[in-house]
Amino acid sequence: MPTLEDIGRRNSIPVLYTRGTHYEVGYDVGRTFRGLIQSFLSISVPLNKIYLPLYETDEGLHAYETTLATVKENFPQYVRELQGVAEGAQVPFHKLFLLHMDDILPNSLGKKCNEDTSGCSTVCVNQPGKEFLGHTEDALPEVLNHIYFVSAHIISDEPEGRWKVSEEKFTSLCYAGHLPGFTMNYNHHGLVFSVNIISAKKLISGKTPRHFLMRALLAAENMSQAQQILRDEGVGAGDAVSVNMTFLNQDGDRLFHNAEVGPAIIGESPPRSQLNILTASPGERFFHCNKFLRLQIPEVNTMIICSSDRRHAVVDALSPPPETKKDVINILGDQSDGEYCIFREGKTDDFVKTVAVGIFDCVQKTWSIYISNPKENDPVVVFPLLLKSKEE
Repeated sequence: MPTLEDIGRRNSIPVLYTRGTHYEVGYDVGRTFRGLIQSFLSISVPLNKIYLPLYETDEGLHAYETTLATVKENFPQYVRELQGVAEGAQVPFHKLFLLHMDDILPNSLGKKCNEDTSGCSTVCVNQPGKEFLGHTEDALPEVLNHIYFVSAHIISDEPEGRWKVSEEKFTSLCYAGHLPGFTMNYNHHGLVFSVNIISAKKLISGKTPRHFLMRALLAAENMSQAQQILRDEGVGAGDAVSVNMTFLNQDGDRLFHNAEVGPAIIGESPPRSQLNILTASPGERFFHCNKFLRLQIPEVNTMIICSSDRRHAVVDALSPPPETKKDVINILGDQSDGEYCIFREGKTDDFVKTVAVGIFDCVQKTWSIYISNPKENDPVVVFPLLLKSKEE
């Protein structure tokens, strides 16, 4: 019998449909995926080699507690949701929260961070009758086979959190033990979005981790609310992220947006995330990886920059540029670079693997999910994008 370490890439992905309060939904996620979550925590290299040892120091515990206090104040419902995951999975809450702090903990303490990652790639094509958002979900090798979908309907007795949200309905691809929102997602208001990490040079504890900004984004009803959430005025982001999004229910022409979000500037009043938004109108397209293309923010000079440059070079060289779904599939499955490929299959010792590929068809209102290279394989599932009617 194969062990967890040698089962290879599985062409399967579980889906949980759940409804309840934030805690109840979190508990259902934890209980349902207990095995995957416990397995992931046991093999996560950043958690066990970097985050937990720092958490056990006085300065590390202080950074953890100040960040948790900030999130509790502004997004108490998402802390309860994460507590539900922890209790349902029978794992310590602090381990899950450390994963959500990510490299904020070591970076803010001036310690060595996890540098062996090259993030994700997203392409948006906005042509007449052909409107696509395609995304590769790239992660450390231990994430492979440790993912699942959560399709949740959350109703609160009263509006909660800093944005006073009382109802959420969404479907999200999740890493084991992580809150929804951080990979690729859609909500019933028609928001479709994908996430690319960016490694800013200086991260800040006591601010809002990008994981929680992305979780909050799942409640956005329109572009104005999305910008408000990402700007996070009064607190600001503690790290950096790129968000690619569109609203299927918007009036007028299709618009795709790329938001680059940077850490809050220390001393700025009021504190808020650095934010720059690019919009692709009809006839336009864009490609985004894991580096700032517009915000002038220092970044960690690691392989994530080299990888992004190489992936951008592949797409920039395409002639003609992408227009069709087949073009999007060819980009997301591209391995022509050899070393820094867009689709990361790699060998068993590769430091990054593409764990899933998603293509949102904004005309047909479908979401196709591939576990293997989309150039060579059919999707394992095609979700219909079920949206709230404007009369509801």
